[in-house]
Amino acid sequence: MRIPHNEPLASGISEQPERRCILTGDHGSRDDLLRLAISPDGLVLPDALARAPGRGAWIGVSRTDLETAIAKGKLKGALARAFKGADLTIPDDLAERAEVALRRAFTDRLGLELKSGRMLTGSDRIAENARSGKVAWLAHASDASDDGNRKLDQAWRVGRDLEGSRATGVTLPLDRAALSVALGRDNVVHLALTDPASAARIELPLGRLLRFLGLVETNEQDMGTAATDPDAAAPVATT
Repeated sequence: MRIPHNEPLASGISEQPERRCILTGDHGSRDDLLRLAISPDGLVLPDALARAPGRGAWIGVSRTDLETAIAKGKLKGALARAFKGADLTIPDDLAERAEVALRRAFTDRLGLELKSGRMLTGSDRIAENARSGKVAWLAHASDASDDGNRKLDQAWRVGRDLEGSRATGVTLPLDRAALSVALGRDNVVHLALTDPASAARIELPLGRLLRFLGLVETNEQDMGTAATDPDAAAPVATT
């Protein structure tokens, strides 16, 4: 399943360092992959923001594939090869922990952008700003109505001079109840950002979450500001 998303936010952005998925051997931008951090006592944990100190490894698979890799011992084998001699412990619920961490990273980022004053909510307010070309990023709750989505998508295309294109807002992996809780507001169904830099900051955690949930093709690289060449070589682990 592929979730439609916004057009690339900018061009000429410097490429992000690449990493190699220890399970598939494929290479990709570090912004597209999920880092697994190794705690001092050898516990393998998700590092949704890729900021934890110490050793780590990268994976670029969906939750379903990760669960299979854990059950079949493939993740254990891959980590053993990457960290020879290390005594590592993989939690049985690592996949669940990873999804929770990725969702939290995304919703935390949403909250920060709301506080910055660059986020719009409410269909009428978003439509007005979208038609005026003031919306850099548009998103819809997973349970938003098709009619409501179409109206805002059309207003967004008009404002960006993209009429006739298939450009649409992002369908988020959160329903209106989850969005409302995350933002501390009632009945949040649609979101918009007025600042391209804010949009780029949102795209990073959102891209990781969508890929982990299997909601975009595994080779999809264009998530706004995170596009890179997936064929370049990169190290398995990082500090």
